[in-house]
Amino acid sequence: MVHRARWTCLCLLIVAFSATADWRSQLPGAQRLGAGEFTWFGLRLYTAQLWTLGPALDWNQPFALELLYHRSLSKDTLVQASLEEMHRLNASGIAPQQRPAWTQALEAAFVDVRPGMRITGLYLPGQGCRFYVEGELSREINDPAFARAFFAIWLDPRARDPQLRQRLLGLTGSERGR
Repeated sequence: MVHRARWTCLCLLIVAFSATADWRSQLPGAQRLGAGEFTWFGLRLYTAQLWTLGPALDWNQPFALELLYHRSLSKDTLVQASLEEMHRLNASGIAPQQRPAWTQALEAAFVDVRPGMRITGLYLPGQGCRFYVEGELSREINDPAFARAFFAIWLDPRARDPQLRQRLLGLTGSERGR
């Protein structure tokens, strides 16, 4: 009986720890640098938040980009849109043999999303990145070039939505101090 009680307590502790072991435990002390909405033809698709360790984005430090979805989107749509933007921003820097590997990595990391779901990407400089779906580790990708290309979708000066980039970087007055 005592052995069963100890085993039950141990199992509960493991479950409790795994439930809290999301991206935030990997980036203690992170603070929100900025946030903004992404819309497409007037439809609000997601809210993005950028979490950093300092007062500005530093590609030499880990950071997290969290997306809260407001619409349902298929995994295939997320994968294709990500790959297209990665290619648009870095066409000459992506070797032909990388595309299938990057496609496979994104397909393993992403899921079909519905309103209210969160996907968070954790950038790990010199290592790669991790993706969390609803706080659970979905995929770790040990490819620094992939990680840089993926997060450039939002953070590169040539990002498709320059206003969202400005908001994420905390460069607009309406987002400062929040």
